[in-house]
Amino acid sequence: MDLNNKVVVITGGASGLGLVTCQELAKKGAKVVAFDLNQEAGEALAIELGSNALFANVNVTDEASVAAGLKQAVDKFGAIDVCINCAGIAPGGKTVGRNGALALEKFSQVININLIGTFNVLRLAAEHMANNTPDENGERGVIINTASVAAFDGQVGQAAYSASKSGIVGMTLPIARDLAPLGIRIMTIAPGIFDTPLMQGMSDEVREPLIKMVQSPKRFGQPTEYADLATHIITNSYLNGEVIRLDGAIRMEPR
Repeated sequence: MDLNNKVVVITGGASGLGLVTCQELAKKGAKVVAFDLNQEAGEALAIELGSNALFANVNVTDEASVAAGLKQAVDKFGAIDVCINCAGIAPGGKTVGRNGALALEKFSQVININLIGTFNVLRLAAEHMANNTPDENGERGVIINTASVAAFDGQVGQAAYSASKSGIVGMTLPIARDLAPLGIRIMTIAPGIFDTPLMQGMSDEVREPLIKMVQSPKRFGQPTEYADLATHIITNSYLNGEVIRLDGAIRMEPR
């Protein structure tokens, strides 16, 4: 798919990996629609990117909210060509800790936002994509989900987070098979540890042991590297139904 003038919806688009992906894809000629709950940051991003950008205050777990955000995108730009799901949370909590068993509502919250929220957005976005005119490859749309290396190497206290990200990994192939007749591809990126503002605020005591787990290069990932991979997935029409670890060959230790 040629990225130029394509309409790209990015959840979690006002911060972290989603924010940088919005900025980088806009530079490459895409029309960017950022979904986020942070109104102030989202509106600032839309102003920064100009007329080819839109912010929509969207709760990914709410069907009506997502549907309304997608309608805003279609009303402004005429279609939805790409959906990139970056929205998510990563709270910790041991299965049994000092205060007893992990609260079920905390586990459910992570699953609801990270896994169900991702599926909620992609299913509704795919419904719009199915109306697009296919290109020379028969392609109507591209979906990119964000998992994590925690889907494979979950650490202590990451039962909920790892389960949510494993679900994203596990649904990649069946969704690719579901959507193939419609000409819609889906891929998943499983990032390692990236140098987002959250990580930049951590002390060296926290950062250095994590960097040691990375094989090469010995550093955190840069958000632009996530955006670059997303760009390649969009433009390489033979990538479908697969999970790509973007992690410098990190293998997370138990703690």
